[in-house]
Amino acid sequence: MPTLDHGRRVTLTYFVAFIAIGMCVGLLGPALPHLAVMTGSGMGQIAILFTARALGTMLGSVFSGLLIDRFDGHRVLAAMLLLLAAGLAAVPFSQALALLTAVMFLLGLAEVSVNAGANTLLLWTHGPASPPWISALHFCFGLGNMLVPLVLVAVLHLQLSFAWAFWLVALYVVLLLLPLLRLPSPRPPDMSLGDRTAPPPQDGWRLAIFLLMFGLYVGMEVTFAGWITAYGVLSGMAPADAALLVTLFWLTLSAGRLLAIPLVRLLTPWMVLRGCLGLGLVSTLALHGQWLPLPLVALLFGLAASAVFPTLFGLSNQLMPANGRTTGWIFLASGIGGMALPSLTGPLLERAGTAAFPLLLVALIALLILGLILLRARVRLAGR
Repeated sequence: MPTLDHGRRVTLTYFVAFIAIGMCVGLLGPALPHLAVMTGSGMGQIAILFTARALGTMLGSVFSGLLIDRFDGHRVLAAMLLLLAAGLAAVPFSQALALLTAVMFLLGLAEVSVNAGANTLLLWTHGPASPPWISALHFCFGLGNMLVPLVLVAVLHLQLSFAWAFWLVALYVVLLLLPLLRLPSPRPPDMSLGDRTAPPPQDGWRLAIFLLMFGLYVGMEVTFAGWITAYGVLSGMAPADAALLVTLFWLTLSAGRLLAIPLVRLLTPWMVLRGCLGLGLVSTLALHGQWLPLPLVALLFGLAASAVFPTLFGLSNQLMPANGRTTGWIFLASGIGGMALPSLTGPLLERAGTAAFPLLLVALIALLILGLILLRARVRLAGR
């Protein structure tokens, strides 16, 4: 069991690493036009970078889980951070689209490996008390997402090449290696001691419900963020006003994760999830019925979505063994949901019109509520 001081230093290191991961993930979107010019590609061609990153994410989800369980966690994270920094530094030199696509695949693998690894190690550090720390960790990810466009803006304002944004983030990632390697890595909880607080053995049905819920949630989040601007334009909003909708969504999602840090100390994870999904259902029904203006819906939906992933992740630690393999499966399910559901939204809008978008969100929220009900019933049936 780590000492209190060691636990705090390890946790702070993961927070700083998650700001870096958020910056890496958030850099692709703002840099996309520059990458298209660099490779001489159209926007249709350059979109393959998202697919390559998603495929790398799915492979890295399972791969990293196996590594974390078998080797020293901090050494695994350091290796992945080094790969991440190398990939970021190589992006401006990858002037052929095929080469850039390969680099993006490696970046996706490295990003999710650090993401899943840090989540697992944080669970091992704090055990049943981990939900507030998980919320804070994911707030740091959102913070990195919000900061990185400012880095690109500053670089361009100084009349430097966009490449400097990638190199500065790569330098920041490299600086994380020393403090990480100087700290002993947390170890998995010892189940052989008969600890009454230890989670029960793996339950296949319980794991399946969790994986389904993670896939549905991430798919819903990416779908809303990716399509709300297009929905606003199709609904008659001016393009400039519609572009602000996703900013409002990310604003309240990040603020909500900060608010969730004390909230999960006061309430059970079940109560937090019920509150979030209830607010999500109200906001999506308001979107469908056009009861509220779109900017207010974006704010409410971001708040509703904010605490779902970290709270659900913390709950999974309480109800299942916390190891790298389980975390890897969770991130694999999340990656599949985040790639599949947004891809289906475009054809759905073309065939059924704009009314299909809020109905899709209502259906996803309803499925998440059903998943929570089934999970609660499964836990009660098993006696825990």
